[in-house]
Amino acid sequence: MAVTKELLHMDLYALLGIEEKAADKEVKKAYRQKALSCHPDKNPDNPRAAELFHQLSQALEVLTDAAARAAYDKVRKAKKQAAERTQKLDEKRKKVKLDLEAREQQAQARGSEEEEESQNTRTLEQEIARLREEGSRQLEEQQKLIQEQIRQDREQRLRGKVESTECRGTPKLKLKWKCKKEDESQGGYSKDVLLHLLQKYGEVLNLVLSSKKVGTAIVEFATVKAAELAVQNEVGLVDNPLKISWLEGQPQGMVDPSPPGLSKGSVLSERDYESLVMMRLRQAAERQQLIAQMQQEEEGQPT
Repeated sequence: MAVTKELLHMDLYALLGIEEKAADKEVKKAYRQKALSCHPDKNPDNPRAAELFHQLSQALEVLTDAAARAAYDKVRKAKKQAAERTQKLDEKRKKVKLDLEAREQQAQARGSEEEEESQNTRTLEQEIARLREEGSRQLEEQQKLIQEQIRQDREQRLRGKVESTECRGTPKLKLKWKCKKEDESQGGYSKDVLLHLLQKYGEVLNLVLSSKKVGTAIVEFATVKAAELAVQNEVGLVDNPLKISWLEGQPQGMVDPSPPGLSKGSVLSERDYESLVMMRLRQAAERQQLIAQMQQEEEGQPT
């Protein structure tokens, strides 16, 4: 790792948001929190994310190595003391110390301080160079943990989306039509008739006619798409239309279309219009055929 003046003048404790006496465990914990929030993979639009992530890595290297940290603390302490002395010197004191002796004493003091600071800086540079030669095992481990946490976060988000989809269950619709209690033909709708009308939209898992309330049934489709098409397009027999409504599994934001067909809430696009027209023609032909078949059965004629 190349040593830069910027690193020597940085406050590594402030960068990680920790106290000067923080233990290695606290340093690593602070690094993981900071590095995870500013990781380049999580901040593709921030041009400074990579630079900040690199600075955090340098801080981890220095503060988790005893020798490098001691050298850094010496430089930091010397700079802090110099800053405090500079702050205490006011204009009046500066004017008083204009004589040669005072200037010489200050010059000697500054020379001694600068020499000490220079020595501390060289020691810190040597420790950082040693860290680069040896390789930073701790840094690699922490960065691997960061990458693994990011990967787990992504998998958890994807798993959450799948579970959210799965928890909806299979779609169920409620069917209603006009039927008198004494009507044995059940208003023209037997289980076979209903299956014949609904299976063209997709696989029907279950169809149950209510034994307590005539003229009602519940149908369970294998897919939401099939249920949507049935709600939007099926009208049933001409002389006794079906009323179809959602019971379970209705997609969010979808409104039952009324009357059936293309509407504001329809899932069909313009490219599906031709297919819809053909479907409607087939439905009309099937209904006519079913009506003719039922009339023949009532008259006792073979189909």
